[in-house]
Amino acid sequence: MAHYDLPLEQLRRYLPERKEESDFDAFWRETVSESSARFEPPVFEEVDFNLKLLKTYDVTFSGYMGQKIKAWFIVPKDLKDELPCVVEFVGYGGGRGFPHDWLLYACANFAHLVMDTRGQGSSWLKGDTPDYEPSFGPQYPGFMTRGILDPRTYYYRRVFTDAVMAVESAKHLPGVDSKRIAVAGTSQGGGIALATAALAQGVKGLICDVPFLCHFERAVKLVDSMPYAEISRYCKVHPERTETVFRTLSYFDGVNFALRAKCPALFSVALMDDICPPSTIFAAYNHYAGPKRIEVYPFAGHEGGGSYHVRHKLQFLQDVFSSREV
Repeated sequence: MAHYDLPLEQLRRYLPERKEESDFDAFWRETVSESSARFEPPVFEEVDFNLKLLKTYDVTFSGYMGQKIKAWFIVPKDLKDELPCVVEFVGYGGGRGFPHDWLLYACANFAHLVMDTRGQGSSWLKGDTPDYEPSFGPQYPGFMTRGILDPRTYYYRRVFTDAVMAVESAKHLPGVDSKRIAVAGTSQGGGIALATAALAQGVKGLICDVPFLCHFERAVKLVDSMPYAEISRYCKVHPERTETVFRTLSYFDGVNFALRAKCPALFSVALMDDICPPSTIFAAYNHYAGPKRIEVYPFAGHEGGGSYHVRHKLQFLQDVFSSREV
């Protein structure tokens, strides 16, 4: 894939006008408040996956409207002091998989909570959490248009709320320093993490790798790859609903969350990414309100910086959790 988006010098200045409904903040306050009122401390049970240096727990926590969401919680075995915690969200189509899929952060001496994504987990990593809500009308196969005619019924309202409640639940898990929690994710997981950084209380840092769910209108016009193509194909069949679709999506756009997120953030972008266009990522990054930096991978696709980028993430977490500047 060759470079197809704006040149890097223009990307660094790209600051598109945001499309935001007047009740955006009220919508999310009400949404989070309703689910917070149904919060119950997470239930966790130690499970043995033959990882001799780690402890692994099967977690069930209260997500959107108290619905039960699964997660893995992974910590170093000889835990003596409370540790900072990374709450991680999974890429599109994936679920929580197995604990051995998530060794990095515990091996770096962090507590690690991996949220299962409701309804997903049949494309690559397996999932264990259903989407408890009905589909609310016709949709293109996948999750991008599920309930898309109203922000109250849209799929990602439930997912983002699950993520906010995952952060709250992490504070109640054994060995977690509740004042040192970061959120992280790649692709869809990065988009979820960005929304969570804006909506959750007490998030110390954000790792947002090649984030999906940003600057929807530009994304669907630049690429015809999945998952953004689910939206364009829905609008192709239902052209009379296009305005309604993008009004709904404005409540879930990472560009709008970026303006409200204040914690230190590490972004990454790949300039040959034909799934999450670079300009959509820079749109969120350039609007981001908190301290920030972005790592650019000019010859990478949607895999982003891969293992090369891991060292940046670990150093970022060390700096954030020790209260040093990004």
